[in-house]
Amino acid sequence: MSAVPDPDGTDAVAKAIVEQGYDAVSLHYRADDEYPPGYRAWTPMLTAVLPRSSDVLDLGCGCGVPMSRHLAALGHRVLGVDISRTQIERAERLVPDAKFMHGDAADAAFEPSSLDGIVCLYMLIHLPQPEQKALIHKMSVWPRAGGVLLATTGATAWTGEEQNWLDGGAAMWWSHPDADTYRDWLTEADFSIEHEEFVPEGTSGHQLFLARKR
Repeated sequence: MSAVPDPDGTDAVAKAIVEQGYDAVSLHYRADDEYPPGYRAWTPMLTAVLPRSSDVLDLGCGCGVPMSRHLAALGHRVLGVDISRTQIERAERLVPDAKFMHGDAADAAFEPSSLDGIVCLYMLIHLPQPEQKALIHKMSVWPRAGGVLLATTGATAWTGEEQNWLDGGAAMWWSHPDADTYRDWLTEADFSIEHEEFVPEGTSGHQLFLARKR
């Protein structure tokens, strides 16, 4: 499955906004040693279902803190991918025991059945929606049987842009359907959802899914 063609280039513009935005606000978004409360619950949820010395992909890894750092410290083999070069440069410095790659997650390609786990936190919502669905289907191919996916998605449908995001001097762009749509996409991609919860943020929030490859 591939993304719908983008003849007017609007998808490319949106991705440039995301890349430039995270380049600009990297330190505003996540300090070197920051461990947001949600992650303190999600990391043990993930590690409890990962085999020892797992191969884990962190899509949208940001600066590598805290997820890549936590997994690498437990002896897992971690590869992080992020569209922001600034975030990747920080990740390479902050998490020397993991590997990192600058790139668009929508273009990621891995061998079938080569991973034990995939982390995808606050990243899908920065892709055009057809690419989100296509990526979920690709992610269903990469894990070994019983492999796990931990992902945050949108909870309600919304597409928009915010100027001067986090007072960092740059814009940011998001697009997401509702949680029911993501649930359908995951199920269609042959994931079995083992845990789901709403993650409040301000006046709205996100949806967290822990799913396993059937």
